[in-house]
Amino acid sequence: MWGGGESPFAVPWSKLMMWLFLLSDAFTFAALLTGYAAMRLTGGTWPAQGDFFNITTVVGPMTFILICSSATMAVAVGSARRGDLRTAARFLALTVLGGLLFLGMQAFEWAGFIREGARLTGFVGEGAAGIPRAFPATFFVITGFHGSHVTSGVIYLLVKFFQTRRGRASAESIEVAGLYWHFVDLVWVFIFTLLYLV
Repeated sequence: MWGGGESPFAVPWSKLMMWLFLLSDAFTFAALLTGYAAMRLTGGTWPAQGDFFNITTVVGPMTFILICSSATMAVAVGSARRGDLRTAARFLALTVLGGLLFLGMQAFEWAGFIREGARLTGFVGEGAAGIPRAFPATFFVITGFHGSHVTSGVIYLLVKFFQTRRGRASAESIEVAGLYWHFVDLVWVFIFTLLYLV
């Protein structure tokens, strides 16, 4: 029985709080993706993703970069656990770079989609007829919400990078940052599958 004064389940408070935050965030993403699926099923004819998104030269590579950044984050966590803060800092920097590349490619993708006439309220201009109004809105909301998480993660990891360089970051704090980053990567796998492939 938990008597108070220490973390339940023998889990450090910082890690427990991150798990609780990620659980609540998972519900939010699940609600967004479920709503998207419902719109797809009830919204009539949905445009083919290949007509709007360049999966092989933009979306595929940005997905690969984000997955690779999860690997560099794992190396940073492992290095921190061994007390090798120099290696941990190096791989934190690589993870930040991966996040920045992902965000840059996402901005490029958004710009192209907007040039084609996509708006939150629907499509404008030629070719807008027959495209459900929800198509661009769901894309912008879901990828934008995820992009805000990647942005927050990059800032979080930059703070951890500078703390690690100064020898002021604990292995536990780097592991907690890693939990957040792996969550962001995992969510993107679901987004990539539902928005671009299905």
